[in-house]
Amino acid sequence: MRMRRILGLALAAATLAGVSAFGAVSAGAVSPPNISRDDCMAAGGQIVSRPYAGDACALPDGTTPAIT
Repeated sequence: MRMRRILGLALAAATLAGVSAFGAVSAGAVSPPNISRDDCMAAGGQIVSRPYAGDACALPDGTTPAIT
């Protein structure tokens, strides 16, 4: 009985650690890096204004990184 409890706790901890790592990786993949106005124009993007979020660059591939 005690061994099952220990194994259950170990499995729960491993699952939680895996979910946390996956969340960190997917969050990093979702947010594109910042870009300058010159780099935006050179890449064929357009400057767009976002309410309460400042300006962004709408790139041809569909991403919209923030402008620094």
